[in-house]
Amino acid sequence: MKKLVFVCVGIGALSIAACSSNNQDAVNNAELNQPAAEDLNQQSLDAANDAANAEAASLGNQQNELNASNAADDNTSNPTDDQEQNVSGM
Repeated sequence: MKKLVFVCVGIGALSIAACSSNNQDAVNNAELNQPAAEDLNQQSLDAANDAANAEAASLGNQQNELNASNAADDNTSNPTDDQEQNVSGM
């Protein structure tokens, strides 16, 4: 039984090894389907610029919201000198 298993495994290994990877048509197709380096560089540059522009817009919106919030909160009046000197109530 063990000999039969070894023979079957050996035959399977040899048949798989017979499948050569020297098929030039498949290699050429794989090479043709790869994008050029310039295209990849341009795509990465575009993605980086888009991310930077989105972050700048987000920070600008956040600054506008903070300015509006500060303007709304700054309705308090400052105490006069007499009120600042009047500490007897404390």
